[in-house]
Amino acid sequence: MNVIMDNAPAYLTGFGMTLRLTVVAGCLALVWGVVLAALRVSPIAPLRAFATIYVELLRNTPLTLVFFFLVLVAPQFGILAPLGFWTAIIALTAYTSAFVCEAVRSGINSVGVGQAEAARAVGLTFGQVLTLVILPQAVRTVVPPLINVFIALAKNTSVASGFATFELMAAGRRLATGNPADTIAVLVGVALFYLVITIPAGLAAGVIERKVAFAR
Repeated sequence: MNVIMDNAPAYLTGFGMTLRLTVVAGCLALVWGVVLAALRVSPIAPLRAFATIYVELLRNTPLTLVFFFLVLVAPQFGILAPLGFWTAIIALTAYTSAFVCEAVRSGINSVGVGQAEAARAVGLTFGQVLTLVILPQAVRTVVPPLINVFIALAKNTSVASGFATFELMAAGRRLATGNPADTIAVLVGVALFYLVITIPAGLAAGVIERKVAFAR
């Protein structure tokens, strides 16, 4: 395990980038995913259709293909994202937001229909019903699955290593190449740093889920 301690700066550099990708893409995916969820339950058919197509397309497309689309296909249509950090952010946000949308939509659907009907009866608009009545009640059931989505996002950042982003997996690959006799130890180090993110998040999801069950 000396290889892990000897190369701690490289691990920490990659871990820092993984953390940045997780936090930035997670925040953006949360915002866009909530918007998509609102569109999916919207009374306007074209908006529902757009959100449905977007979510189904992204959820059923491998993340690697999303990266390839941004790097190879999108520039042909004049969409040019800087290769590296921002390409990774766009791809991870677009992909993760589809899963955020479904988690939020499931929470919205868990709220009784009578709540929305009562709100509309007193003259609230669709936007007011959603933001003032439905979403506040849906939050309790939405948080645990959302944490699981963000755990998956943290692990999905490893795909960015193949697209000019020096994150944790890229650091591990470089160290494994430089220390071929210690490849297993290098990969164990990578796994340990991922666990620093995923285990606390998983424990938080469990605590929140128990509190929600108790509240019900």
